[in-house]
Amino acid sequence: MVEATCHCGAVRIAFPKLDLASARRCDCSMCRRRGAIAVTVPREDLTIVSGETLRLYQFHTHTAEHYFCSVCGIYTHHRRRSNPNECGVNIACVDGVDIRSVEWSWVDGANHENDRIPET
Repeated sequence: MVEATCHCGAVRIAFPKLDLASARRCDCSMCRRRGAIAVTVPREDLTIVSGETLRLYQFHTHTAEHYFCSVCGIYTHHRRRSNPNECGVNIACVDGVDIRSVEWSWVDGANHENDRIPET
């Protein structure tokens, strides 16, 4: 199992496999501000091992669920709006990952299809 933790260690999540090939950054209003690189983890594979200080933040469509530690403020993971069956895990929270060597792709979250005004 792979474990990811916040800075103070109060939040710990675990998942079976670290898929660095799925690493991506998003440019939606939330993601561009936090600047994290996230890897994909199927929602059913993510386990909250310790989360007493885990807090949820939602905005706009309230589909995505952004989680962070209320003590140290570190974003650990989120449930995706683009696919609610997936979570994005902040790879900087996984010990041993050299984030400088990780290649990632960009996701156009600023122009998400759920934000488009329907044509009339």
